Amino acid sequence: MNRKNIWVQLSIALALVMMAAFAGALRKWITKRRQPVAVRMRTTDSNRTTNTTSESQKLIKHAEVLVRFRSGVTDEAIRRVVQRLNDQVEDRIESIPGLDVIEDEDGQDVASVIAQYRAMPEVEYAEGNIEIKLDHEVAGGPHVHTNDEMFWRQWGLFNNGRDGGKFGADISAMRAWTVTNGSDRVVVAVLDSGVDYSHPDLANNIWSRPPIILPYEDSDLTANSPVDDVHGFNVLEDTGDPMDDNGHGTHCAGIIGAEGNNGIGIAGVNWNVKIMPLKFTDSEGTGTTKDAIEAINYVINRKRAGVNVRIISASWGSTERSRALEDVIRKAYEEGILFVAAAGNSSSDNDKTPHYPSGYNVGNVIAVAALNRQDELASFSNYGAKSVHIGAPGVEILSTWLNHSFEEKKGTSMATPFVAGVAALILAENPTMSVDDLRAKLLKSVDPVPSLRGKVSSGGRINAAKAVGAD
Repeated sequence: MNRKNIWVQLSIALALVMMAAFAGALRKWITKRRQPVAVRMRTTDSNRTTNTTSESQKLIKHAEVLVRFRSGVTDEAIRRVVQRLNDQVEDRIESIPGLDVIEDEDGQDVASVIAQYRAMPEVEYAEGNIEIKLDHEVAGGPHVHTNDEMFWRQWGLFNNGRDGGKFGADISAMRAWTVTNGSDRVVVAVLDSGVDYSHPDLANNIWSRPPIILPYEDSDLTANSPVDDVHGFNVLEDTGDPMDDNGHGTHCAGIIGAEGNNGIGIAGVNWNVKIMPLKFTDSEGTGTTKDAIEAINYVINRKRAGVNVRIISASWGSTERSRALEDVIRKAYEEGILFVAAAGNSSSDNDKTPHYPSGYNVGNVIAVAALNRQDELASFSNYGAKSVHIGAPGVEILSTWLNHSFEEKKGTSMATPFVAGVAALILAENPTMSVDDLRAKLLKSVDPVPSLRGKVSSGGRINAAKAVGAD
C-alpha cells in the first residue's frame, strides 16, 4: 500500500469515528432531562424603570408542579410515568432524592396536574410551583405595595427604619390598603392656598362639579353671575379657578390623595379619592377669617347640592378666636362634615394658649400634632392633653409641589392631611357613617406612642389599618 492510500484510509476512518461520536452525543442529548433554567431576577429603584415583560412570564407557559417520588422508585419508572401523562421533567432537585419539577404539556391547570400525581402510589407528595416575589418586611401581616417611584421616601406610609427612622413608626398604610385604597365617591375639601389641579400625580383625583349640579352662587355676586366652579372655589377672586400659587395646598392634597400605583411620583393615603381645592390664602400664604368662612360656606353649599364632601382638611391657624368661624364650623358639623385641623407650630401647650380653629370645642373638630420618623413629638409641634387629639407624621414629608414637582416639608400642616386621608379611607368602606362615629373611629384607631402620653388626648398616632379593620 502506498503512502497516499494510507492517508486516504486514515482520513476515512477518522471521519467515521467522529460521526459515531456525534451520533452518540446526539442520542444522549435527546434523552437527557432538561437542565435547571437560570432566571435572572431584576430589582427596581428610584432611577430604574421596571421591565414590563417579566422573564418568568416568558418561561412559565405550562403548569408546573413539584413532585417527590417515593424512595425506591427508579429513574426509569419516573420516566415512564411522566411519558404516560405526556409531561416532562423540567428539572431535578439533587439535594432532595426523588424531587422533580414536572411541566405539563397538555394545557391542564395546576390543580389537575397535582391531582394526577397525588393519586399515584409512586408519589409521596405533589404541589404547585408557587410564585414568590421579593418583599419588604412590614410588621403585622398582609400588606399591599405600590409602584410609585418615590414611595420608598414616604416614611409616614411605610417606615422601614432607614435614615434614622424607627421601624413601624408610620400610619400602617400598606396594611390598610389590603382592605381599601380609597373611593372616588368620597370628596375631601382642601381649605388652603389652592391646589395645582394639573399636577400629573393629582389630576385624576381632582373633584369636578357634576353637570347635574348648578354652578355656585356666591352671596357676594348677583344671581346672574354665578361661579363656574369646575374644580372648586377661589375665594380671593370669586372664581372657579383655585390654582395654587404658593405650594402649601398642593403639598397637603398630595398627602391625602396623590394617585397611587401609577408608576410615578408618590402615593397618597388614598390612591382613589376626589380632592376639592379651595383657595383662601394668597401666594404668601396669608388669608383672613372672612375668606376662610366663605370657603367653608362653599363646602356646605356643595354638600347640600348633592356633592358627597364629608371632610375638610385645614392646615392653618391663629391664636385669635373667631365666633363666626366657630359658628360656620359648627354648621359644617350639622351637615355631617368632619373638620381636621393643624394644632400649630409654636411648641406650645394649646390647653394654656389656645390655637384656632383646632381649639374650637365642636363635635367635628380633630386637632393634629406632628411626629418625626423616630415616633417623637416634633420639636415645633403644639400639643395639649385636652385640646389636641391625635398625632401623625409631620417631619420630612414628601409630597406634590408646584411645577409638577415634589418636595419635602414639615409642620402640623403635613400631619393634618394624613388624618384627613385616613378619614376618607374609612368612608370609602363605610359611606353612610355619621360624623360623630367617624371622629370616634379615628380617635380609637391609634398606636400608643410614649412621646404623646399626656400630650394628646388619644395618646397615640393614627393607624390606618386599625381604622379600616385590617388589624
